[in-house]
This record gives sequence, structure tokens and C-alpha cells, in this order.
Amino acid sequence: MEGKPAANDSLFATTWVHVFEEDTAKGAVYRPEEDDIPLSRRPRQRIKLRPDGSASVFVPTADDRYMEEPATWSEERGAVVIHERGGTPPLRIVDHSPSRLIVQSEKR
Repeated sequence: MEGKPAANDSLFATTWVHVFEEDTAKGAVYRPEEDDIPLSRRPRQRIKLRPDGSASVFVPTADDRYMEEPATWSEERGAVVIHERGGTPPLRIVDHSPSRLIVQSEKR
């Protein structure tokens, strides 16, 4: 991923859903919410990025509802990095296309 994404980039066009069945050694796979994502008993984390540098990470709660965690994103060393406010390790988007994100969790 080269340079800061433009406001009309596909990165901002949707809410991204973790499709853990498709994870690879390169990272976790996220697809657009509108895709035909298989049903799962395991709740799926969601990410929403906005062109202004804000973001939301939707995490499942004990009763399977989602709680929105405010976050920010920035371009760092050629990748988009999402920083949650809860102190969890940042998420690094190492590759993206209109139909898929590859995300790595950074160790602290």
C-alpha cells in the first residue's frame, strides 16, 4: 500500500468484516459487509474507516451484540495503522483491494 489513501478509496466505502475462515499466514482477512459472508456462531469483528482519520472497531460483547470502540488511523511506513483507544495492539492493513483487506495485529 503506497501513500495515504484518497477520500474516495474503497477502504472507506464499507464496513469491513473479519472472515476468519479465510485468514492466511499473511494476516486476517476482512471483506465488505455487503459480501455473501457465511453465518458463524463465532461473532465477527468489524472495522469502519473514515477519510478524516477516524475509525470504529466493532467488537462482540458477551450477548453477541456489537460495541463500537472509537479509533483513529494513520499512514505509517506505507501501511494504514488503526489505533484503538482501549490500549489493544494496533491493527496494520498490509494489503487492500475493493473486495478484501489483509490485517495484522501489531505486538506491543
